[in-house]
Order: sequence, then structure tokens, then C-alpha cells
Amino acid sequence: METNKTFTMIKPDAVGNGYTGAILDHIIKGGFKITALKFIWLSTEKAGQFYEVHKARPFYNDLVAFMTSGPIVAAILEKDNAVEDFRKLIGATDPTKAEPGTIRNLFAKSIDANAIHGSDSDENAAIEGNFFFSAFERF
Repeated sequence: METNKTFTMIKPDAVGNGYTGAILDHIIKGGFKITALKFIWLSTEKAGQFYEVHKARPFYNDLVAFMTSGPIVAAILEKDNAVEDFRKLIGATDPTKAEPGTIRNLFAKSIDANAIHGSDSDENAAIEGNFFFSAFERF
């Protein structure tokens, strides 16, 4: 298992608010190397596939609607201890509980519009990265 890679998405709220550059800068200054990057607008079908694990949960339809409401920036990041370190860098899902200086503390508006996604395990980082990127798109 690759423990030095993680996956992230800058979500539609943060992209729409013009925070993409500042968030990418924060990620790079946090010691992460970007090894794959794309700017895309998810279809309902693709968002549904990505969030399939949540399909039975009451928030699934709202989540898919939110993630298709505007473009996102998807990326694979590399750093020693990538998953854990990135989770610290982005902060708590609820931005009111996120540590000062974390991405969600700085750029998120709410628990739903929380600016950024970060993989929660090495296994999910690989699955999520493979969902968005072919081998040809990685460096």
C-alpha cells in the first residue's frame, strides 16, 4: 500500500469563491508535491459513482447535487505520511471546529460547504485517485 500519496478535491464552493490558487498554495507550503491535477465539472453520474459508499445515507442526494453544482479541482498529492498529514492540514469537517490556519478554517463556510475533500485512509486514497486519474495523467 502506498502510504506517501493521498487524494484531494477542492470542492465547488471553494472553486466558485476563487480560493483554488490560495488552497493549492497552502497545500504546497504544507510540504505536498502535486503529482496529478485536473479541473473538471462532475456529472451527476460520476458524482454518484464517487459517493456510492454513501448511497443509503440521507445526505447522499444533497451531496451529489452539491458536488455537481460547479467545477472541482482533483489532485493526487505526495508526501511522507500523506493521508494523516493532509487530514491535519485541511482541519475538521466542521470549519467552526477546524484548527486556526487549516484549509477549512480559512476557506470553508459550513459543514456542508467545507471547501475540500481529503482521503481518510491509504486504501481510499488509492481508490479515489484511480477514480479520477489514469496512469498517463500522473507524474
